[in-house]
Amino acid sequence: MSSEPPPGSGQPPPEDDPFRKQPPPSGDSGSPYGSQPPPPPYGGGDPYGGGGYPADPLAGMPPLADSGRRTLARIIDMILVGIVVALLTWGFGVNEYDVNADKVEYGKSFAQSLVAALLYIGYDTFMITKSGQTLGKKWLKMRVANLENGSTPSVQTALIRSLVLWIPFAFCCACIWTAIAGGWSFFDRPYKQGLHDKAAKTVVVSTG
Repeated sequence: MSSEPPPGSGQPPPEDDPFRKQPPPSGDSGSPYGSQPPPPPYGGGDPYGGGGYPADPLAGMPPLADSGRRTLARIIDMILVGIVVALLTWGFGVNEYDVNADKVEYGKSFAQSLVAALLYIGYDTFMITKSGQTLGKKWLKMRVANLENGSTPSVQTALIRSLVLWIPFAFCCACIWTAIAGGWSFFDRPYKQGLHDKAAKTVVVSTG
């Protein structure tokens, strides 16, 4: 069994990780803020209070992905997984809701929401761990990276990210929570993180 730690586990990324952070070119920090380090957003250089990050953790990484493109990629992923959810729940006779006279069977609605949440979590976790990209992100040329070192997130990191984003699907306000968590990147500075990114300590960067 290999003794090398998984990417994104808090240890330096392996040499063969194609997305590990590279030293910035001479005279260019690689930061979207130019040659100046970004202002400390949370009272220090490390937004998570560990003090372990350099002044600019984005140095050597590609530019941060546009929040609008991130939203479009998420919509693509939701449609793709939604098709699978619809087929599965239809096959097992679980509809979003069934109306029988004056009775609405919310149990079936919850069952479909639970199936959707589990599929979204599994899809996101598998794809992000594999390459840092869901299909939507791949098609729109962006990927998820560890803020600390730019490497592909580990299973644990990807799972945390997915749970924060999709667990509400099984209970209530699925669309509202997804909009809030993902839409947070439109206002977050300096790393354009959604709430799920903050929980997992990741960022989304462009690949082309």
